[in-house]
Amino acid sequence: MTQTTLSVRLNNRDKKGFESFCEQVGMNTSVAVNMFIKTVLREQRLPFEIKTDPFYSETNMERLEKSVKQLEAGKGIEHELIEAD
Repeated sequence: MTQTTLSVRLNNRDKKGFESFCEQVGMNTSVAVNMFIKTVLREQRLPFEIKTDPFYSETNMERLEKSVKQLEAGKGIEHELIEAD
């Protein structure tokens, strides 16, 4: 089977950390990336869960904007966050 090259951009710290991890588990980065790709192709999905932070959902952002407008109009109660020691 013909081989090809895949270029990936990432920051230097992540690259070094990934290389270090791969070395610790007895493989190189090429083997690790190939394992990832083979898993994706075999399972037809990413081999981990991807989700968003519900705080930034459209519904919550609308609620926050409404609350801010109410506070700015003097129609709300401002709460102060008190951190426990």
